[in-house]
Amino acid sequence: MTNTTDKPAEFVDSLAKGLSILGSFDGARPEMTLSEVAKTVGLSPAAARRSLITLEHLGFVGRDGKRFHLTPKILTLGSAFYGATRIAEVLQPELYALIEKFGDASSVGSLDGHDVIYVAHVSVQRARRATATVGARYPAFATSMGRVLVAGLSAEKRRLWLEGLRPEPLTTRTCTDAGKLAEEIEVVRENGFATTVDQLDYGITAIAVPIRNAEGETVAALNSSGYTGLVTPEQLIEERLPELRATASHISHQLARYPILGSVLKS
Repeated sequence: MTNTTDKPAEFVDSLAKGLSILGSFDGARPEMTLSEVAKTVGLSPAAARRSLITLEHLGFVGRDGKRFHLTPKILTLGSAFYGATRIAEVLQPELYALIEKFGDASSVGSLDGHDVIYVAHVSVQRARRATATVGARYPAFATSMGRVLVAGLSAEKRRLWLEGLRPEPLTTRTCTDAGKLAEEIEVVRENGFATTVDQLDYGITAIAVPIRNAEGETVAALNSSGYTGLVTPEQLIEERLPELRATASHISHQLARYPILGSVLKS
């Protein structure tokens, strides 16, 4: 999990500020003024201005009048990551195989603080609900992958993770009770899989299993999801769980051939 509370002596604040600005643009904020950027990332206008000018000079940020936006150059960072880690070579074929067998959607995600980040995704679904895309991040407590990833933490890390959790309801079915979430994560740890129904968004029923490295550590999660009402957790367990576990096992063996992928997922 990412830890920004204990800064090493070599920590570069200016770099951290620039990265936080890049991460502040999203679907809800595709463009922002200087003051909006400063407020979003919690910087003074002067600090935000210096970072924006630097990012603009480097080509990662552009502007239209007083409004700033990301440029296509930002995609080179993601493509470099994909090329270095062999995600397209190792993970995508496995997800396509699951889609060919079950349809719907399948993803691989890793834990970043209290969020799960989608590092690979394949879907044949129409956009009737929240759509997962590569690079998307969602609250881990409300997703099957997130619960699997948290269940894979050590007892002490799970305790700290739950203590720092501030869950908010995303639907009327979202579990936000910390005690109940702790109990559900313990069940996930014992069973080796997690299912969720309408926790993240209405219409999402999903099942996830852990992907482990050679040391048995959970480094990522693999899921399969469908539409609530068309599939049930019981159906996913009976029909998809064995195949998901077999796929996760195969990916785990692949990590031995591509250790960089296992390392970045674990981080």
